[in-house]
Amino acid sequence: ISACLVGSEMCIRDSYYNPHIGGIETVAEDIVNSLKDKHEQRVICFKDSKGTVTENVNGVLVTRVSCIAKVASQSIAPGYKKELKRIMNEFKPEVVIFHYPNPFVAAFLRKYLKRNFKFVLYWHLDIVKQKVLGKLFNPQTKALLERADIVVSTSPNYVEGSKWLTKYKYKTTIIPCCVSDDIDNISEDVLVKSNQIKEENKNKTIVFALGRHVEYKGIIHLVNASKYLDDSFRIYIAGKGPLTESLIETAKDDKKITFLGRVEQVDLKAYLNACDIFAFPSITKNEAFGIALAEALALGKASVTFTIPGSGVNYVSVNKKTGIEVPNMDDKAFADALIKLQHDESLRHQYEIAAKERCNNLFRYNEFKENINKMIEEL
Repeated sequence: ISACLVGSEMCIRDSYYNPHIGGIETVAEDIVNSLKDKHEQRVICFKDSKGTVTENVNGVLVTRVSCIAKVASQSIAPGYKKELKRIMNEFKPEVVIFHYPNPFVAAFLRKYLKRNFKFVLYWHLDIVKQKVLGKLFNPQTKALLERADIVVSTSPNYVEGSKWLTKYKYKTTIIPCCVSDDIDNISEDVLVKSNQIKEENKNKTIVFALGRHVEYKGIIHLVNASKYLDDSFRIYIAGKGPLTESLIETAKDDKKITFLGRVEQVDLKAYLNACDIFAFPSITKNEAFGIALAEALALGKASVTFTIPGSGVNYVSVNKKTGIEVPNMDDKAFADALIKLQHDESLRHQYEIAAKERCNNLFRYNEFKENINKMIEEL
């Protein structure tokens, strides 16, 4: 392939790109890195600061278009249309990868769907929260699915739970997200910090959770679950978001809980390495996969999750194999699962071994790279 407009060829997304950190951003960069040895690529994405810039990021040209506002979680960037036109006309991609959902960009992309390129629709999640807008965008979504040569889903669970993907199974392929290659590479700095955390919590069961403090991440349910736990537990919650203040207020009298805020990679790894149990309390399909959950598996951590119909969360961590899955938003059941893993060390150890094995088999970068390249070669 002589030209690709990135994602694997063209990464168009309601998202940003390295160094911006996020789920879709990580997947997009993993795709780009998987293909850059063999294919020429371009990336077009958003940025928060003013002006449009094109820069070289690890050998790939990335065009960042200024986002002036967000409406219903969608980035609005007036300059996107112009930059997309320039790239499509000058670069002439042979393969386009579009990261869905992003109705704003899709409106511009539809103009080019009759051109002769292979089209990969990388389906991260259904439009769930914005129900009215979702219906308005139904014709657009159908047009994208009809035009797609391949639709990519990150888990079989999401295909089965999506009203859209179930209709297009014949052109859908499963490519799970991957963890970073060095996630379980425990450096001396990480080890020192990790041992310090363990020493500070001697004879305590350490529970770790991380994620943006937004509703679908379900952090409030972990806070509420803590009320059913005794003082033998210590819960560390990393991340920030619009709900941070209310979460801290709810937990203000609970000495078991510590909010860490945004943490650097060394500290993140240290807490992940030090914890006895990983808590992942997401509650809706907005949590389509759960890369943080896969990272916990990589470090051999047993997890507690909620049942989320149609989400990949329960594909990443399997109930009674790599952790315990409990009824959605049942705070008492979540607490009971934590207690069970605390008391039954043999069971927890069994889950820890299976967790690492599952990650090694399904969620490693080399496996992801092979899947992406295979898909492009088939196209």
